[in-house]
Amino acid sequence: MSTPPSPGSPAPASVPVANMPVSWDDPVRAQAFARWLESVTGPHRLLPDTLRTASADASFRRYLRIDSATATGSLIIMDAPPQHENCAPFVKVASLMEQAGMKVPHVLAWDEPLGFMLLTDLGSRTMMEVIDREQPHANLDLYLAAVDALVDWQKASLPNVLPPYDHALLQRELSLFPDWYLARHRGVTLSDAQRATLDKTFALIIERNLAAPQVYVHRDFMPRNLMVNPDGGRAPLGVLDFQDAVYGPITYDIASLMRDAFLSWEEEFVLDVTVRYWQKARAAGLFGTGDDAHAWADDFGEFYRGVEWMGLQRHLKVAGIFARLTLRDGKAKYLADAPRFIGYIRSTASRYRELTPLLRLVDEIEGTQAATGFAFGRV
Repeated sequence: MSTPPSPGSPAPASVPVANMPVSWDDPVRAQAFARWLESVTGPHRLLPDTLRTASADASFRRYLRIDSATATGSLIIMDAPPQHENCAPFVKVASLMEQAGMKVPHVLAWDEPLGFMLLTDLGSRTMMEVIDREQPHANLDLYLAAVDALVDWQKASLPNVLPPYDHALLQRELSLFPDWYLARHRGVTLSDAQRATLDKTFALIIERNLAAPQVYVHRDFMPRNLMVNPDGGRAPLGVLDFQDAVYGPITYDIASLMRDAFLSWEEEFVLDVTVRYWQKARAAGLFGTGDDAHAWADDFGEFYRGVEWMGLQRHLKVAGIFARLTLRDGKAKYLADAPRFIGYIRSTASRYRELTPLLRLVDEIEGTQAATGFAFGRV
């Protein structure tokens, strides 16, 4: 999601710019694209005059839509300048997800040196666009379809296939909070005591999260990256923005889904969907079986605490990333959602005695007061 993307950067959702004309800042790349498009037009019966912008995201990638004379209707072109974007992980993870039975873009053509890719089109409506924000349970079928896709992905997990979500990566991500949110955005120079508080808290967060069962992790599994099937209901959702997938804590993607970067739910709904996920994951053997089963297999309360600790890591990271996107990359709209993440951080920290020092530090910096009771609430 960064520019250029760094490990662990979630891709906050695509920026809708659908149907805009396609322009190029680099005439040399424009010419290279024209030659590539000509080479794939015949085999895929493309209609070049229909080329238009589909979406762009927070990295250097952008997506174009083009019609085809085949029964598929339209296709997607990924424009990913190779000096900034490595498409090999996208291709690898797309293949893994297809093998897991998930609905993902199928790679039809790829010019690796140039960074142009032709993909099947999963449509233009994201789960976020059809969510009813005022009636949480009206969205239950959508969220359960997301849970189905997530469990399918996790059931396919094997070690040593994707990069590990290890101590070094978790630490690197957490460092974004003091480096970008506190220092660059808030202008805070941490005292030695404050730095020690963060170091101790980060070590505890990492320890808790690495104790979770390990599975494939999408790393940005949220409604803006899930595509709605025109048939609606529990029809399989399409999955996008999976190129940063890793092998790590089982709690990460469900935390991403229910503690969204751009949408917050009351805890009643969060609990409802999370317990349904836990039941499906347990039935699928994702917590292990028999004597080798993780304690979470029989204790939803402990699992939910694990989700909260994983969510805390993500929220600290994303607060830093959103600050970086604004201050370094000139994308101010992301930092506008920072209060949501501070709210998530404070809510989780208020629940656990071990996190009281973090809560006090955040309250001091933000000028807020520690809550006397917990309410997940809409931020």
